[in-house]
Amino acid sequence: MKISNVELFVLQSEGLYNNPEGSEEPLGPTYMGIVRVTTDSGLRGYSDMETCASVAKACVDAPKWSQAEGMECFDGLASLLIGENPLEVERLWYRMYRGSIYYGRRGVAIQAISAIDIALWDICGKFYNQPIHMLLGGKWRDKVRAYASTLFRPTPEAMREAARVYVEQGFTAVKFGWGVFGKDRRLDVKLVEAAREALGDERDLLVDTGWFVERTPKEAIQVVKSIEPFRPFLVEELLNPEDYDGYRQVANAVDTRIACGEQEATEWGFERLITQGGVDVVQPDLTRCGGFTVGRKIVHMAERANRLVIPHSWSSDLLTAASLHLTAFLRRAEFVEFSTSQGPLSRMLVKEPLRMVDGYLRVPEGPGLGVEVDDGVIEKHRIG
Repeated sequence: MKISNVELFVLQSEGLYNNPEGSEEPLGPTYMGIVRVTTDSGLRGYSDMETCASVAKACVDAPKWSQAEGMECFDGLASLLIGENPLEVERLWYRMYRGSIYYGRRGVAIQAISAIDIALWDICGKFYNQPIHMLLGGKWRDKVRAYASTLFRPTPEAMREAARVYVEQGFTAVKFGWGVFGKDRRLDVKLVEAAREALGDERDLLVDTGWFVERTPKEAIQVVKSIEPFRPFLVEELLNPEDYDGYRQVANAVDTRIACGEQEATEWGFERLITQGGVDVVQPDLTRCGGFTVGRKIVHMAERANRLVIPHSWSSDLLTAASLHLTAFLRRAEFVEFSTSQGPLSRMLVKEPLRMVDGYLRVPEGPGLGVEVDDGVIEKHRIG
């Protein structure tokens, strides 16, 4: 079996990403990339990618740079894979990484590699007729508790109403993030307090402070301590993703778990985040960190360091399904992130959207990712 085609489709939804004013939901991604890898046997693998999809498409479609053997370093990713055996995921990951190293290593190049890697694992699962978690090494659970992932509302009243809606939907944990948080410290405290009041003591509250707000480590410590009375399970994204020393300073100064990692990439990046950054929770996004090939290494690394792993998975049901497989592979798992956005690129990419039951999402049991992509939705929203 050989790879016959590697495609990246640029999708656009009907509306622009927005912040909710009340209990309504944000629309979800405005643009999204979808990778499809096809083999000469007819098997196809898929992955979404939440990045600047038009730039990622250039990384995939770029031509081969040189005919000289051993000179792959400026090559388009598709040119590195056509004719290769898709089952050799580890070798192909490194082939893509080395082949794009002079324009890549991080950013959109590693994100394109990540999505292709997920698609290759999807093909592996379909070839062996096994779900991806079995190929990773097995599963520790059949279901994972889901937390509703949404944005901060602008007032305490809107926070209470939104939290009540999620409780009525069956969520036992909610994460509020970004939005207005960070503009007014006193309002920040009131918003978190309102969320805790509405959720009650028996449900978990997670807080994403949004690193777009510039903070020093001491200011970040003050933010965490100001909301600690409301018992957040974790607080994430307090500082710039590269401020490893700052993260260690914060993590050592507070009792609350500090989380980071959705922008981090490669096993080397996560090693630094754990050892130098000292965070309590790492949050690899499989479409950014390097795919399953790197995700499995991150799990092993985090378990050796006794850190929690809670994957970032906001974009669509495709990524949520992938994250469920990785979370099933964890010895200890707390949550899977479940985006509450209802836009077409969030909920409609798979023919049977993921459904929460009693606060949990089932780990897919079908071959590969275990979800069937709706190619009609891709064609409807495709712009490139």
